[in-house]
Amino acid sequence: MEQRERIIRQWFDMWLRAEDSGILDIFAPDCVYTESWGPEYHGAAQVRHWFEEWNTRGRVLIWDIRQFFHQGDQTVVEWYFKNRMQDGRVEEFDGISLIRWTADGKIAALKEFGCNIHTYDPYADGPTPRFRDEKISWF
Repeated sequence: MEQRERIIRQWFDMWLRAEDSGILDIFAPDCVYTESWGPEYHGAAQVRHWFEEWNTRGRVLIWDIRQFFHQGDQTVVEWYFKNRMQDGRVEEFDGISLIRWTADGKIAALKEFGCNIHTYDPYADGPTPRFRDEKISWF
């Protein structure tokens, strides 16, 4: 468990520093990485390319780990994420990552799930729901 948590912390820290400190060491060569909004990367080399390319367009400001859950060859990590893109857009959301590990301790698959942090009660004013008139987030 400690080794898995160390690897996940290393991955998050790479994003915070915008520096690859071992992507090819922590991801299996044939891994699959799925972002919460749809893009999917196949293989550690493509994960590395995405990481390097993305960091030319944006900056991760916060990626805080809240808790871990482990079962068998899987780990779930709950987190809060915030970034700023070069165009000035700021994105932030809560999320979890579901991670499946190889027998030798590398990430075989990672799938992200996001949740809007701006929650509200649509029934606050009565039995008929009142939803916010806003664009639905991409996650």
